[in-house]
Amino acid sequence: MWFNSFGFWLFFALVVLVYSRLRLAGQNRWLLAASYFFYGCFDWRFLSLIFFCTALNFHAGLKIAAAEEERQRKFWVGWSIVISLFVLGVFKYLGFFTHELSALLQSFGWLETPWVLHLMLPAGISFFTFHALSYTIDVYRRDTPVSRSFVEFALFISFFPQLVAGPINRSTLLLPQMGKARPPCDEKRFREGLYAVITGLFLKVVVADNMAWLAGHIFSADPQNLGGLEVLLGVYAFAFQIYGDFAGYSAIACGTACWLGFDLMVNFKRPYFAISPQDFWQRWHISLSTWLRDYLYIPLGGNRGGSFLTYRNLMLTMLLGGLWHGAAWTFVVWGGIHGLWLAVHRAIGGTAKRSSKTASGWVIFLKWLVTFHLVCLTWLVFRAETFSQAWALFLRLGTDWHWTAFAQTSLSLIGFFILPWLLFEAWLERRKDDLSLLHVSWYWRAALYVYLVLMMLFFPPPVPAEFIYFRF
Repeated sequence: MWFNSFGFWLFFALVVLVYSRLRLAGQNRWLLAASYFFYGCFDWRFLSLIFFCTALNFHAGLKIAAAEEERQRKFWVGWSIVISLFVLGVFKYLGFFTHELSALLQSFGWLETPWVLHLMLPAGISFFTFHALSYTIDVYRRDTPVSRSFVEFALFISFFPQLVAGPINRSTLLLPQMGKARPPCDEKRFREGLYAVITGLFLKVVVADNMAWLAGHIFSADPQNLGGLEVLLGVYAFAFQIYGDFAGYSAIACGTACWLGFDLMVNFKRPYFAISPQDFWQRWHISLSTWLRDYLYIPLGGNRGGSFLTYRNLMLTMLLGGLWHGAAWTFVVWGGIHGLWLAVHRAIGGTAKRSSKTASGWVIFLKWLVTFHLVCLTWLVFRAETFSQAWALFLRLGTDWHWTAFAQTSLSLIGFFILPWLLFEAWLERRKDDLSLLHVSWYWRAALYVYLVLMMLFFPPPVPAEFIYFRF
């Protein structure tokens, strides 16, 4: 059930209709049932998996809270982490590592027939696993009180707006909202939710899906048949496809949750206006980057053990962050490149705040230009099916820069679909306020909404594409 489908909005209308007529306990039970139905629409067989993850971590939280000795507390938090990651590993990575092991054994002549193991990937397993882990770790750290209501905790794990593609909301933010009366959808909440939903749908339907076929053409073609300009435009197309797709989903999730009285974590803050790698990760998939920082980077030692250990911690965090995205070496290398980039940037003394406060306008522009294109080059590795394809496409960037009909079409479509949105984001960036549009005269807001809706109606994609992050 996709957010950009009529089926979802019929489902959501029914949820709101019943929800508005219930009290808190009834609202929670109704939302939990609706969330399980929503997840079951992807594959009902995996409802048992999300229920198991929920029961496991709910039980672990109670045990951690009841334990009197530190040894017992460590046992129960370790128990929940190991089992949760084991389940994640079986469904997401077992087939990948089995394939790699069989290939290694074949190379030594120890295996004649490769092992083949295909497991269906449950939608959103990485997201709800990280939701659950953050809770048990927070209970162990005493950052959040233990939940004694299974319904409230189950709703925290399975809340349908953020269930299959985030944001990864912390127990400290979202879980307390499950146990108290939510504010009604007044004028302020309706305006904020409408803004998030309309902009999110535009990012998905107009930006992401119209860029998907451009990117797909480049990454499915023989690199030897492509010119450097075509490859570059294809990489641009994928950069805005993945941004529009994921930022659009996150915005719709925040908007629908806002209408229901919940506040979710903001997941994107104009990442393609970043001027350094650190700045980029403070703007892109913020819920994951802060999760990795708080539950992996800092426990590893953060920047407290000297330069070498800091760089090691950065690399390990980003390598595992890359692996979180999928069972492929290209994702690991993508994370490794970002880790190396962060380490180099740190080594030369660069920080996002210093860069923005002390540099001149031309220097900031140059840093933005370099950062944007380095991010796009890492997207090339992320999108490629294999290293050989990524390397072949990278080499084509340095050759055969001639104007072709496809390059002309690609540039025209990128300008038509993306440039107006970038101008709007540049205005938001200048004002440093994500909700600036809500503070201007209503007719300016209405004009933008009319433009966004008309674009969705008259310029739909040739072929709708699923949300990319459903795969993760």
